[in-house]
Order: sequence, then structure tokens, then C-alpha cells
Amino acid sequence: MVSTTYRGVAIEVLEADITEQAVDAIVNAANNDLILGGGVAGAIARKGGPSIQEECRQHGPIQVGEAAITGAGDLPARYVIHAASMRLGGTATAESIRSSVAHSLQLAETHGVESLAVPAVGMGIAGFPLNEGARIMMETLKAHIDAGANLKRVRFCLFGREATEAFERALQEVFGG
Repeated sequence: MVSTTYRGVAIEVLEADITEQAVDAIVNAANNDLILGGGVAGAIARKGGPSIQEECRQHGPIQVGEAAITGAGDLPARYVIHAASMRLGGTATAESIRSSVAHSLQLAETHGVESLAVPAVGMGIAGFPLNEGARIMMETLKAHIDAGANLKRVRFCLFGREATEAFERALQEVFGG
């Protein structure tokens, strides 16, 4: 694990299963229909149980670049924040990642979330390049913290060494950690 602290917020990068994180909320790399299919969303649906998808049906669809919050079902987190960086079957863009992550961070603040686990939003099934996406996510987090955040810990939980290394580099570039 690589970590740094910025303005009182611990920021961690590690290769880990996001569905096993005992945090206030986890972020889901979602589509705007809020259908939990493959990738991170599929893992959340399998391990969290059907209540998450049922709540998603009540919220969705939402606009690409927005986010929605649900309970976390059987997961160890309290909430799942669904960052819609793409349309179902589509691809993510720099702006859709930036916007959906910013909306997710704002929802976390609104719901009193202090610890948050985040995947590589838009970089798996949605196909956005890892290095650029990791930097966008770190820059978005930094802007959020700079604006004043109640977050205490943000844990980037990545799948595979390539993603983990991309986020480690982005952490160092953006936060100097």
C-alpha cells in the first residue's frame, strides 16, 4: 500500500477487493441506468445482495456524470455511491469520470461519510486509459479536499498491478505522496 495525508485526509492506494472494505461508503463504477452488470458493479451485486439493485431501480436512470447513493446490502460498508461515468455498454470520457467522481464525493459529504473506498471509475469495462483516468480522479479528489471536506480517509482499491501502479504514480504526481 502507498499512502499520503493531505490536509488531514489519509489517501491510500492498494490492490484490494473493494467489496470487502469496512468503510462508510464504497463507490461503484456505474452506468447511468444503474444496472449492476459486470466489473465492480457485478461484484457489488453478487456480494451485496439484491437490495442494492432494487434501490438502484428506484434512483435510475440518472445522467452520465452524476451519482446516486444506496444502502450497501450485505457489504461491510454502510452505503454504495454509484458514479455513472458511462451509458450501459458505452465508454467513459475524461469529463464523465471527473463529473461522476465529483458528484460521488459531494454525496459522501452530504451523507456524513468519513471513510470512502473508490475503484478505477471508467477504466475497466468503460475502457478509459488507466494513467489518464487515475490522474483525473486524484485531481478531482484534491479539488474536493481543497474546497473543504469532512472526509478522513479515501482508499483507492484497485484490481491488478497495472491499475495499482497507475494510481500510485497519480498519487505522487498530484499529492506529492
